[in-house]
Amino acid sequence: MKLWLSQHTQAVRLTLHVQPGAKKTECAGEHGDALKIRLNAPPVDGKANHALIAWLAKQLGCPKRNITLLSGEKSRHKIIEISTSLTPDEVLIALGYLCK
Repeated sequence: MKLWLSQHTQAVRLTLHVQPGAKKTECAGEHGDALKIRLNAPPVDGKANHALIAWLAKQLGCPKRNITLLSGEKSRHKIIEISTSLTPDEVLIALGYLCK
């Protein structure tokens, strides 16, 4: 299992490196000890955080309320917890990571 991915009771945690202001929102592989996500949202007034949570919810097919930003509100380095019954591998497939 990747260092940036862990499973907890009924939740999966992801360590992310977020690149706001990208052309489109997508998973972009690994960046050091994190999964890189490019976001088509500006890093202003929390718009990137909201866009990240909305994109994750859409990709994973879960409500936004199931996704919690644990740390990194004003940083590119973020830790996200997703309350889900999905396995870590299923999360990676839904994000498009294993398709690269």
